[in-house]
Amino acid sequence: MIKEASQTDSAYLKLEQMIIFQQLQPGAMYSEKQLGEMVEAGRTPVREALQKLAWEQLVIIHPRRGIQIPEVKVESQLKLLEIRRALESLCANLAAERGTEQQKQQMLELADAILICADNGDDQQFFLLLRQVHALLIEASGNEYIRQAMLPLQGLSRRFWFAYKGTEGVHPAKLHAEVMRAVAAGDVQQAEHAANQVIDYLHQFAIARLTR
Repeated sequence: MIKEASQTDSAYLKLEQMIIFQQLQPGAMYSEKQLGEMVEAGRTPVREALQKLAWEQLVIIHPRRGIQIPEVKVESQLKLLEIRRALESLCANLAAERGTEQQKQQMLELADAILICADNGDDQQFFLLLRQVHALLIEASGNEYIRQAMLPLQGLSRRFWFAYKGTEGVHPAKLHAEVMRAVAAGDVQQAEHAANQVIDYLHQFAIARLTR
């Protein structure tokens, strides 16, 4: 059972990366067999990974037709940010209040790592660290319902940013690091403020793409 779960997680991460970095083209259709060959995984792990990705709205499963990669749309990003703002603020609040000392130490380490990653311009590593940042904040909140609500929103937001990112403006790594440090300090008010700054940045980022 453990080995099978590991294979599913590996297939999921590989497929997610391929979607995020548009190795799987938005709007395109793929067969389950094609995707399995791409990530070098068997039918069951790929099928389970695709079910999770479908729940997160990163793929659309069409029975007997194939797997479609959704288009990346500015309007959709703006709508999900309306929901994500309230959830991110709540999550940061609870994490600052409930996070363990071990979790808070991990947050400080992640804050340093994500800034170094941004300075190096390593998109692949930034993607992996950002997933860890989001997962750790949710874990520290101590609320499993926040996890269920936030995971799809965060995955879609990450996809949008990587699809449209350029070299202009402030890299969001700095903003994410500020959230982690505020939570690690147990500063509820600053954690909420920092979380809102992340959403402000993402909103402005989306609006800028809408007007181009």
